[in-house]
Amino acid sequence: MREKVEIKTEFIKLDQLLKFASLVQTGGEAKMLIADGEVKVNGEVCTQRGKKIRNGDVVELFDQVVEIEEA
Repeated sequence: MREKVEIKTEFIKLDQLLKFASLVQTGGEAKMLIADGEVKVNGEVCTQRGKKIRNGDVVELFDQVVEIEEA
């Protein structure tokens, strides 16, 4: 499933995005999934919780895909 998420700032940190897009319920869950290598940013596994996600980036978690758009 692919969805578009609008952000009103220049960037959002990866762990915050997972919560904002409702891909996870808690920050702790986001932290664990990122640390375990379950999250991809632009097709590559990302283990950096604080990675800056910007307009045009694509984030994947299992079968869910989120594309970032600037509001």
